[in-house]
Amino acid sequence: MLTKRQNFLETIRGGKPDRFVQNFEAFSLFSRNPVTANNPRPAIGETVVNSWGVTITYQKNTPGPFPVHDDAHKVVKDITRWREVVKAPRLDYPQEEWDKYKPMVEAIDRNETFATQMVAPGVFEQLHYLMGMEDCMVNFYEEPEAMKELIDYITEYELGYAKLVCENYHPDALFHHDDWGSSSSTFLSLEMFAEFIVQAYKKIYGYYKSHGVEVIIHHSDSYAATLVPYMIEMGIDVFQGCTTQNNVPELIKKYGGKISFMGNINNSVVDVPNWTRELIAREVERACTECGKLYFIPGTVAGGPGSTHPGVYEAVNEEIRKMSARMFP
Repeated sequence: MLTKRQNFLETIRGGKPDRFVQNFEAFSLFSRNPVTANNPRPAIGETVVNSWGVTITYQKNTPGPFPVHDDAHKVVKDITRWREVVKAPRLDYPQEEWDKYKPMVEAIDRNETFATQMVAPGVFEQLHYLMGMEDCMVNFYEEPEAMKELIDYITEYELGYAKLVCENYHPDALFHHDDWGSSSSTFLSLEMFAEFIVQAYKKIYGYYKSHGVEVIIHHSDSYAATLVPYMIEMGIDVFQGCTTQNNVPELIKKYGGKISFMGNINNSVVDVPNWTRELIAREVERACTECGKLYFIPGTVAGGPGSTHPGVYEAVNEEIRKMSARMFP
């Protein structure tokens, strides 16, 4: 029997997996270090100000925290003056602070799973965290040069962070968040995405790939099918969070072998208060049978293991195991 790591690699490389990968089972995720330890994150029902100065709230019965963007709380109110208000979090912690978190990473059995650094939010998300979605979208059109300057600033920060992570923890996989669309379309046109976003990620993902990271998993639980060629160009190995609106079977036919796809089970369908085992079994069966065994990892589309409603994630994994028994001889 293959290890979880081996089975994952066989799946994304078009080899001979002996079962479906279950959601995030191949990844031992970690994100704790002095930078994140000093970046406040709200518990459910709380509101905090994070290390970028963004006010974040975590409302009950929602999948995760989100920024507050009324006029009193926006960090960037005039994009042309962003340098006056945007201050990236510090990275210059003493070595002993980085060493404090090494035992957690060293405990990961890298033969069984990938030691996987998790990074969130990404470049695009950081933009709208700082100024709000509406201002962000308008600024791409009205102040493109200022937006490019801010993107460069965020990118350089990410590269500085990546250097410290790679030097201290030597991850062999990266799980990086950045939602690039809604349920029905991308936020940016293809031309604007190429102009503003692609180069930033080629730098970031290129750095990780050149410093020991074998697999890059990018999370965008949205429609992003038209961005897949750019994902391949960026160096992404797995598009995680691909909702059914992306027509995942068609993406596998078109791009399988260049990139793999993880998801095709929408949380909006299964991660609901009145979920049933029958509902989950039906969705898992559909996802597995229509996508097949290669270049596809069945799972919910949320940005990490777990679910909003108790028991959903575990039930999905159990049904994936049942499909493995049916589809793998």
